[in-house]
Amino acid sequence: MSVTLAIDAMGGDHGVVVTVPAACDFLAKHADVKIALVGDPAAIQQALNKFSKAPLERIQIIPASEVVLMDDPIEVALRRKKDSSMRVAIEQVKEGAADAVISSGNTGALMAISRYILKTLDGVDRPAIATAIPNELGRGTTMLDLGANADCEPMHLVQFAQMANVMVQVVDGKQNPSIGLLNIGEEVIKGNEVVKQTSELLRQSKLNFYGNVEGNDIFKGTTDIVVCDGFVGNVVLKASEGLAKMMSGMIREEFNRSWLTKLMAICAMVPLLRVRKRVDHRRYNGAVLLGLRGCVIKSHGSADRFAFGFALDRAYEAAKNRMVERIAGAFMAETKE
Repeated sequence: MSVTLAIDAMGGDHGVVVTVPAACDFLAKHADVKIALVGDPAAIQQALNKFSKAPLERIQIIPASEVVLMDDPIEVALRRKKDSSMRVAIEQVKEGAADAVISSGNTGALMAISRYILKTLDGVDRPAIATAIPNELGRGTTMLDLGANADCEPMHLVQFAQMANVMVQVVDGKQNPSIGLLNIGEEVIKGNEVVKQTSELLRQSKLNFYGNVEGNDIFKGTTDIVVCDGFVGNVVLKASEGLAKMMSGMIREEFNRSWLTKLMAICAMVPLLRVRKRVDHRRYNGAVLLGLRGCVIKSHGSADRFAFGFALDRAYEAAKNRMVERIAGAFMAETKE
């Protein structure tokens, strides 16, 4: 089965400097993939010219005259920039020309345009943003929602769990993944009414519900999936990123303090590099917009060539294993019951 990925080549902080090289790297590893690069044809072609061995027969350039900037309001991206590289790339999925779309652009705009063009699946009230966060077990803890829905009802959180359950099976190959509900304590009596009601609904479902989990369980890897509303999820994500950046800066600063600490840094280089690899956020790049009638992957805006490749991996696995169809099937089966 051939997989076609549409890439918003102009999106993010770096545009074609990252997206085009990452696409060429990905094509070299996957003979069953075709890629549509959407954006300014001249800029894309100029970037492609640097890769003489690129399989041009599997690359299509689709023109788009506008770019959604990282600070563009959603109204501007949705209503005024109708020929943006982001929108045209999403339309490739809508028209069936591509199996998935990947963009490093404005998250709010990507969600709004995707929802407007692709619509939500039957039985899904709200789409959610899901991604993997590094844990001490060496694999990622899938967490959602990460900002799409600030206020949620219990049924919305249950739907998030159902969608993530399918996604983890499809993308990570984890059968019957465990699901935790983020709370201020493990006890059933703790939490607000929304969390308490959600916990009861999850216990009654056929999902592998572990129970309530706390923030530290995300990094312990206590469960494969952690569910929460978008307000809490976004705070957790940004706090985690900020802590990681602070610790990295502190370690670098201390090792550069004197000639002696620099020598110690050289001695500790091997374990430091191993730790860095284990917590490298680039290996977990590629958030999935779940609940849409099409596969949409959000890469981090500052992603480099290495990180963008992991977003392409995520899109490839989701498309090849028909993630959207399987989520739709799960909700259809739930409705029949």
